[in-house]
Amino acid sequence: MAATVSADLYDRHVRARMIDFFTLEGQPWPRRLWDVGSLLALQELLEASTWAQHRVLSAAAVDWQRHELLKAIGPDVGLGDKELRAELTSLLKRPLPDPSPAHRRLRVVVDHARGGYLSRWAAAISLPEQRPRPERLARTVAAHLLDLGYDAGYLAAWIGRLARRGAGAEEVLHEAVALDATEPQVFTVLAMLDGAPEQQQARKHEGWVSGREVVDWLARRGHPTSGIRATGGFLYRVTARDPFSAAAQVRELVERLVARSSFIRGNKDGIKPASQLWVDQHPAPISLVTPARGADVLSLVREGYLYQVNGERTLIDDALELAAPVNRGAPAPAVAGAWAAIESLLSHPDDPVEDERSGKAVAADRLATILACSWPRAELTALAHRHRPETPDALATRLGACQTNRERASAVAQALAAGEGLQLVNRFRRDADIAAEHRMRRVVAAPRAELATTAAIFRIAMRRLYRTRNIVLHGGSTQGVAVKAALRISAPLVGAGLDRLTYAALVEGIAPLDLAAMAEVGLKLVGGETGVTVTDLLEPRR
Repeated sequence: MAATVSADLYDRHVRARMIDFFTLEGQPWPRRLWDVGSLLALQELLEASTWAQHRVLSAAAVDWQRHELLKAIGPDVGLGDKELRAELTSLLKRPLPDPSPAHRRLRVVVDHARGGYLSRWAAAISLPEQRPRPERLARTVAAHLLDLGYDAGYLAAWIGRLARRGAGAEEVLHEAVALDATEPQVFTVLAMLDGAPEQQQARKHEGWVSGREVVDWLARRGHPTSGIRATGGFLYRVTARDPFSAAAQVRELVERLVARSSFIRGNKDGIKPASQLWVDQHPAPISLVTPARGADVLSLVREGYLYQVNGERTLIDDALELAAPVNRGAPAPAVAGAWAAIESLLSHPDDPVEDERSGKAVAADRLATILACSWPRAELTALAHRHRPETPDALATRLGACQTNRERASAVAQALAAGEGLQLVNRFRRDADIAAEHRMRRVVAAPRAELATTAAIFRIAMRRLYRTRNIVLHGGSTQGVAVKAALRISAPLVGAGLDRLTYAALVEGIAPLDLAAMAEVGLKLVGGETGVTVTDLLEPRR
């Protein structure tokens, strides 16, 4: 609970972290959302049990998922604290094969939990002495709204408006409850085509509009039409939570059209969509290009390896090629490619077979440990660059003498461990930096416990990706309840993991499995007798 945190700091922390979670463009991976909400996680479990019946997922994998979910929902006050909680806990303590009475009962319980979920959280923060930690509150609310189907860009604008007027946590929850209660609505979206082969077939579609009708439709809604030379287009009616989510649905439809046209003989005159979509009653067009999912391998540029390609392929080359669709590709190839890259680097034929880690789940766990070891140094480095007191203090002097980011991160970690405060630059995202400082104080105070908790979160995220991949490839389905959420969460983490693996292999000469071993040992030894600190968990011992 967060009774000791001042009300103003609490409110600012909640707002700042929700802005972090809804801001996708340019947001570094350590400050993104790492998990789905409890209700979607429960739906995932129900779906996984069904796939296990079809032998797409193993019983061991579903049991692991169930046990981890039971632990994860413990602090979730949105799931009640009396009868609802007792029934849910009782069901999760035993297997849930589909079909079975327990599986059917859990489905009913999830429906009961959905009603009033955020209202129960709102009631919890109305009691100052029982308020949940601001970090948990922000993560819970953000995950729930995204899981409902709201677009991150829409939610970023929503929380931005609340932040500008200084809304407190209670007001934010009140507004979130209103969003939760708002029913999806029908949107009309125009997808314009610059090229449309086989138009006689297109004209039979009920949503088809000619080039002239496209221009008229835009003009009647006040959009500029100068320079538009449309071949035609489609007016789609979709049900969504907001205009951006509606555009995302139509974007997927257009991608399917383009995919089909790629099989036209010779592929000379495939479907060519315009670069934008128009949502009726929305003031501006929305880009057709799929927003990047945040999988960034920055070391390729920073270390000068972007163009260093020759005739000899390495494991890293193969992995980067496999993972290429993860940023903007369609969900199925993005999921399959991302997991193939992880498996190629972090599994081995000699890996022991364990029921608890069925299949190649060991690769997910290894990436999770690498990410957990990378996280504090990334956050501490960012804080080092933001420490700018008006009059230079001892920490600023030490930072000025540092030559590497490792040294800078170490200096900040030592300062936080000694109880020193950071003088963070006064910028628009200063509250987010203050929240990061708060997280890092917890890490340096209890590194082994905090990093174990973080590694467990990453392990769940990476195993979700593995599970989704199995459903896509072995189940032949791209309609899983958490496919989009799995990509949204895992893509930045996959990018961060590949970044660290690439740096280790190309710069330090450390093989992927050796780096994973260093991470596993580091998490066990950090803060102990060997002197391993949170900033050198992945550094070779010399």
